[in-house]
Amino acid sequence: MMREGSELIEQIEAVARRAGEIMLSASDIERKTSEKEGHGNFVTEYDRKVQEFLFQALKPLLPEAHFLGEEEGEECFREEYRSGYTFVIDPIDGTANFLAGIRPSVCSIALLADGEPWLAVIYNPYHDMMLHAERGKGAFCNGKRIGSCQRDLAHSMVLFGTAPYYDGLQDLTFALARRYMNLSMDIRRLGAAAWDLCQMALGAAGVFYELRLGLWDFAAGALIAEEAGCIVTDIEGRPLRYDGPSGLVAASAGVAREGHYLPEEILGFQMKGEEK
Repeated sequence: MMREGSELIEQIEAVARRAGEIMLSASDIERKTSEKEGHGNFVTEYDRKVQEFLFQALKPLLPEAHFLGEEEGEECFREEYRSGYTFVIDPIDGTANFLAGIRPSVCSIALLADGEPWLAVIYNPYHDMMLHAERGKGAFCNGKRIGSCQRDLAHSMVLFGTAPYYDGLQDLTFALARRYMNLSMDIRRLGAAAWDLCQMALGAAGVFYELRLGLWDFAAGALIAEEAGCIVTDIEGRPLRYDGPSGLVAASAGVAREGHYLPEEILGFQMKGEEK
């Protein structure tokens, strides 16, 4: 039986706020950091600490739920996640920001129901901004309803992401950035995909794209952006799948209404899809 979404959101937000307290209390981060596979792919002691806290604190809310977290290193969506509930967690999205002292980094929590996003909570503890969404019921920041930007591309910011450990995607990523820069107000790289998608939901930008993201990077943010009125698809404009890594492009209501924002339309040739 489906739980009441509003009650669960309040409980998940309380957990996310406590996770944010762990992030804010962090000290001597550089010494407590190791490098995962791939250049520039860092994990801190606090990533693991926050993830373990989230697993333990969320489990009593839905004892039957599965858990998928970034720091477990899982890239594949297990078959059992297609039924019932699954929490998809990025304990600290924007680890490089967190390590360098660049703000923000955020805690991202999505709850899938039968393999599709149902609830989402993203908390930015540095600015005390709590965003949430429930499928079909809108997106909110600190309790106030939010909506996507209505401006066209020429009058909108474009956000993008990339990672040094996906070096095969860098040329295409920056070719797109150059083209978008010539068509938009300006471009920005914030360093945390979940927060990029929150900025889309808050109406600060007209487009966000990244050619490869883990499920934990986008599961919560994509729902929040969609519920705020954005169009969120894979890089080729197809519906997002919530069963593994994906490229992603999000467009505000204004840019989507104007059309011609997908990467292949911007570059003028057909995309070959994201790196597998």
